[in-house]
Amino acid sequence: MTTTAAATTTVALVTGASRGLGAAIARRLAADGLAVAVNYRSDRAGAEQVTASVRAAGGVAEAFAADITDETAVERLVAAVTERLGPIGVLVANATGPQPNLPVEDLTWQAHLDQLTFFVKSPTLLVQAVLPGMKERGGGRVIQIGSDIVDRKLPDTSAYTAAKAAQHALTEVWAKELGRYGITVNVVAPGWIPVERHEGVDESAYLEEVPLGRMGTPEDVAAAVSYLASDGAAFVTGRRLTVNGGHT
Repeated sequence: MTTTAAATTTVALVTGASRGLGAAIARRLAADGLAVAVNYRSDRAGAEQVTASVRAAGGVAEAFAADITDETAVERLVAAVTERLGPIGVLVANATGPQPNLPVEDLTWQAHLDQLTFFVKSPTLLVQAVLPGMKERGGGRVIQIGSDIVDRKLPDTSAYTAAKAAQHALTEVWAKELGRYGITVNVVAPGWIPVERHEGVDESAYLEEVPLGRMGTPEDVAAAVSYLASDGAAFVTGRRLTVNGGHT
Protein backbone atom coordinates (compact mmCIF):
# COMPACT_ATOMS: atom_id res chain seq x y z
CA MET A 1 0.00 0.00 0.00
CA THR A 2 1.33 3.42 -0.91
CA THR A 3 0.98 6.17 1.67
CA THR A 4 1.41 9.79 0.58
CA ALA A 5 2.83 12.10 3.25
CA ALA A 6 1.43 15.57 3.65
CA ALA A 7 3.35 18.23 1.75
CA THR A 8 4.61 19.82 5.00
CA THR A 9 5.73 16.55 6.60
CA THR A 10 9.47 15.99 6.85
CA VAL A 11 10.54 12.71 5.26
CA ALA A 12 13.25 10.59 6.89
CA LEU A 13 15.14 7.81 5.15
CA VAL A 14 16.52 5.25 7.60
CA THR A 15 18.79 2.62 6.06
CA GLY A 16 18.96 -0.89 7.46
CA ALA A 17 15.68 -0.34 9.28
CA SER A 18 14.02 -3.75 9.15
CA ARG A 19 15.32 -4.69 12.62
CA GLY A 20 17.68 -3.69 15.42
CA LEU A 21 18.72 -0.07 15.83
CA GLY A 22 17.27 0.94 12.48
CA ALA A 23 13.80 -0.33 13.35
CA ALA A 24 13.82 1.55 16.67
CA ILE A 25 15.01 4.72 14.94
CA ALA A 26 12.31 4.45 12.28
CA ARG A 27 9.58 4.01 14.90
CA ARG A 28 10.85 6.93 16.98
CA LEU A 29 11.07 9.32 14.05
CA ALA A 30 7.57 8.31 12.95
CA ALA A 31 6.33 8.97 16.48
CA ASP A 32 7.94 12.41 16.20
CA GLY A 33 5.71 13.08 13.20
CA LEU A 34 8.09 12.35 10.34
CA ALA A 35 7.14 10.22 7.35
CA VAL A 36 9.64 7.36 7.39
CA ALA A 37 11.16 5.42 4.53
CA VAL A 38 12.16 2.04 5.98
CA ASN A 39 15.04 0.75 3.89
CA TYR A 40 16.00 -2.93 3.85
CA ARG A 41 18.14 -5.16 1.67
CA SER A 42 16.57 -8.61 2.00
CA ASP A 43 14.45 -8.69 5.19
CA ARG A 44 11.16 -7.69 3.61
CA ALA A 45 9.09 -9.27 6.37
CA GLY A 46 10.95 -7.31 9.04
CA ALA A 47 10.57 -4.04 7.15
CA GLU A 48 6.85 -4.64 6.68
CA GLN A 49 6.48 -5.33 10.40
CA VAL A 50 8.12 -2.00 11.16
CA THR A 51 5.90 -0.10 8.73
CA ALA A 52 2.81 -1.88 10.05
CA SER A 53 3.67 -0.91 13.63
CA VAL A 54 4.19 2.71 12.59
CA ARG A 55 0.85 2.84 10.80
CA ALA A 56 -0.92 1.15 13.72
CA ALA A 57 0.36 3.99 15.91
CA GLY A 58 -0.97 6.59 13.47
CA GLY A 59 2.27 7.33 11.66
CA VAL A 60 3.38 7.25 8.03
CA ALA A 61 5.92 4.71 6.80
CA GLU A 62 6.74 2.70 3.71
CA ALA A 63 9.29 -0.03 3.06
CA PHE A 64 11.89 0.35 0.31
CA ALA A 65 14.24 -2.43 -0.80
CA ALA A 66 17.73 -1.36 -1.90
CA ASP A 67 21.38 -2.32 -1.59
CA ILE A 68 22.77 0.93 -0.19
CA THR A 69 26.33 0.01 -1.22
CA ASP A 70 25.38 0.14 -4.92
CA GLU A 71 25.39 3.53 -6.64
CA THR A 72 22.52 2.83 -9.03
CA ALA A 73 20.42 1.24 -6.30
CA VAL A 74 20.92 4.27 -4.04
CA GLU A 75 19.88 6.66 -6.80
CA ARG A 76 16.74 4.61 -7.44
CA LEU A 77 16.00 4.39 -3.72
CA VAL A 78 16.11 8.15 -3.22
CA ALA A 79 14.03 8.71 -6.35
CA ALA A 80 11.40 6.20 -5.17
CA VAL A 81 11.20 7.70 -1.68
CA THR A 82 10.89 11.20 -3.11
CA GLU A 83 8.15 10.12 -5.50
CA ARG A 84 6.09 8.24 -2.92
CA LEU A 85 6.67 10.23 0.28
CA GLY A 86 8.27 13.51 -0.73
CA PRO A 87 11.76 15.07 -0.66
CA ILE A 88 14.06 13.61 1.98
CA GLY A 89 14.79 16.02 4.82
CA VAL A 90 16.49 13.60 7.21
CA LEU A 91 18.96 10.88 6.24
CA VAL A 92 19.94 8.29 8.85
CA ALA A 93 22.84 6.16 7.60
CA ASN A 94 22.44 3.13 9.83
CA ALA A 95 22.89 0.04 7.62
CA THR A 96 25.78 -2.23 8.45
CA GLY A 97 27.19 -5.62 7.54
CA PRO A 98 29.18 -8.47 9.14
CA GLN A 99 32.02 -7.40 11.41
CA PRO A 100 34.35 -10.40 11.78
CA ASN A 101 37.15 -10.24 14.33
CA LEU A 102 40.52 -10.67 12.64
CA PRO A 103 43.99 -10.51 14.23
CA VAL A 104 46.48 -8.44 12.26
CA GLU A 105 48.21 -11.62 11.05
CA ASP A 106 45.03 -12.58 9.18
CA LEU A 107 43.99 -9.09 8.11
CA THR A 108 43.53 -8.61 4.37
CA TRP A 109 42.90 -5.56 2.24
CA GLN A 110 39.57 -7.10 1.29
CA ALA A 111 38.61 -7.15 4.98
CA HIS A 112 39.30 -3.41 5.07
CA LEU A 113 37.34 -2.84 1.86
CA ASP A 114 34.34 -4.77 3.21
CA GLN A 115 34.07 -2.38 6.16
CA LEU A 116 34.85 0.73 4.14
CA THR A 117 32.08 -0.22 1.72
CA PHE A 118 29.47 0.09 4.47
CA PHE A 119 30.89 3.00 6.44
CA VAL A 120 32.55 5.19 3.80
CA LYS A 121 31.22 4.27 0.35
CA SER A 122 27.57 3.85 1.34
CA PRO A 123 27.25 7.10 3.34
CA THR A 124 28.97 8.95 0.50
CA LEU A 125 26.52 7.57 -2.07
CA LEU A 126 23.55 8.36 0.16
CA VAL A 127 24.62 11.93 0.89
CA GLN A 128 25.31 12.57 -2.78
CA ALA A 129 21.87 11.25 -3.70
CA VAL A 130 19.89 13.29 -1.13
CA LEU A 131 21.96 16.46 -1.46
CA PRO A 132 20.13 18.02 -4.45
CA GLY A 133 16.77 17.67 -2.70
CA MET A 134 18.09 19.04 0.60
CA LYS A 135 19.62 22.02 -1.18
CA GLU A 136 16.34 22.69 -2.96
CA ARG A 137 14.33 22.57 0.27
CA GLY A 138 16.82 24.84 2.03
CA GLY A 139 18.38 22.41 4.46
CA GLY A 140 18.34 18.95 5.96
CA ARG A 141 19.84 16.58 8.49
CA VAL A 142 22.40 13.85 7.92
CA ILE A 143 22.83 11.52 10.89
CA GLN A 144 25.32 8.71 10.74
CA ILE A 145 25.29 5.77 13.14
CA GLY A 146 28.88 5.30 14.19
CA SER A 147 30.41 3.41 17.11
CA ASP A 148 32.37 4.02 20.30
CA ILE A 149 34.79 1.36 18.98
CA VAL A 150 36.96 4.27 17.82
CA ASP A 151 37.61 5.02 21.51
CA ARG A 152 37.81 1.42 22.74
CA LYS A 153 40.22 0.19 20.02
CA LEU A 154 39.69 -3.48 20.79
CA PRO A 155 42.16 -6.10 19.54
CA ASP A 156 41.20 -7.93 16.35
CA THR A 157 38.92 -5.09 15.15
CA SER A 158 41.37 -3.25 12.90
CA ALA A 159 39.16 -3.11 9.79
CA TYR A 160 35.97 -2.19 11.62
CA THR A 161 37.64 0.41 13.85
CA ALA A 162 39.45 2.05 10.93
CA ALA A 163 36.25 2.27 8.87
CA LYS A 164 34.24 3.69 11.77
CA ALA A 165 36.96 6.26 12.47
CA ALA A 166 36.80 7.25 8.81
CA GLN A 167 33.01 7.56 9.04
CA HIS A 168 33.32 9.87 12.04
CA ALA A 169 35.90 12.00 10.18
CA LEU A 170 33.61 12.26 7.15
CA THR A 171 30.92 13.63 9.45
CA GLU A 172 33.16 16.51 10.52
CA VAL A 173 34.29 17.31 6.98
CA TRP A 174 30.76 17.19 5.54
CA ALA A 175 29.47 19.41 8.36
CA LYS A 176 31.88 22.12 7.21
CA GLU A 177 31.08 21.60 3.54
CA LEU A 178 27.30 21.47 3.80
CA GLY A 179 26.59 24.02 6.52
CA ARG A 180 26.24 26.74 3.87
CA TYR A 181 23.15 24.92 2.62
CA GLY A 182 21.53 24.64 6.04
CA ILE A 183 22.40 20.95 6.27
CA THR A 184 23.67 19.61 9.60
CA VAL A 185 25.81 16.48 9.73
CA ASN A 186 26.30 14.57 12.97
CA VAL A 187 27.10 11.06 14.17
CA VAL A 188 25.53 9.02 16.95
CA ALA A 189 28.11 6.59 18.36
CA PRO A 190 26.52 3.75 20.38
CA GLY A 191 28.35 1.36 22.61
CA TRP A 192 27.28 -2.27 22.62
CA ILE A 193 23.51 -2.16 22.30
CA PRO A 194 22.08 -5.70 22.36
CA VAL A 195 19.65 -6.39 19.51
CA GLU A 196 18.15 -9.53 17.98
CA ARG A 197 21.46 -10.96 16.79
CA HIS A 198 22.91 -10.80 20.31
CA GLU A 199 20.29 -13.05 21.89
CA GLY A 200 21.93 -15.40 24.37
CA VAL A 201 25.24 -13.49 24.54
CA ASP A 202 26.62 -12.98 28.06
CA GLU A 203 26.48 -9.27 28.90
CA SER A 204 27.88 -9.46 32.42
CA ALA A 205 31.54 -8.53 31.76
CA TYR A 206 30.58 -5.53 29.62
CA LEU A 207 27.90 -4.43 32.07
CA GLU A 208 30.44 -4.23 34.90
CA GLU A 209 32.25 -1.48 32.98
CA VAL A 210 29.18 0.71 32.36
CA PRO A 211 28.95 3.50 34.97
CA LEU A 212 25.16 3.82 34.60
CA GLY A 213 24.80 0.17 35.53
CA ARG A 214 22.61 -1.08 32.70
CA MET A 215 22.84 -2.10 29.07
CA GLY A 216 21.75 0.41 26.48
CA THR A 217 18.65 -0.17 24.39
CA PRO A 218 17.83 0.58 20.75
CA GLU A 219 15.42 3.19 22.08
CA ASP A 220 18.34 5.02 23.74
CA VAL A 221 20.02 5.33 20.35
CA ALA A 222 16.74 6.31 18.70
CA ALA A 223 16.29 9.12 21.24
CA ALA A 224 19.68 10.56 20.32
CA VAL A 225 18.80 10.43 16.62
CA SER A 226 15.45 12.05 17.39
CA TYR A 227 17.21 14.96 19.05
CA LEU A 228 19.62 15.51 16.17
CA ALA A 229 16.70 15.41 13.71
CA SER A 230 14.67 17.88 15.77
CA ASP A 231 14.39 21.66 15.63
CA GLY A 232 16.22 21.70 18.95
CA ALA A 233 19.43 20.58 17.23
CA ALA A 234 19.26 23.13 14.42
CA PHE A 235 22.57 24.71 15.53
CA VAL A 236 24.40 21.44 16.23
CA THR A 237 26.65 20.09 13.48
CA GLY A 238 29.89 18.20 13.08
CA ARG A 239 29.45 16.53 16.47
CA ARG A 240 29.61 13.00 17.80
CA LEU A 241 26.97 12.03 20.36
CA THR A 242 28.13 8.93 22.21
CA VAL A 243 25.41 6.70 23.67
CA ASN A 244 27.07 4.13 25.92
CA GLY A 245 26.21 4.91 29.54
CA GLY A 246 29.65 6.40 30.17
CA HIS A 247 31.49 3.22 29.15
CA THR A 248 34.29 5.14 27.46
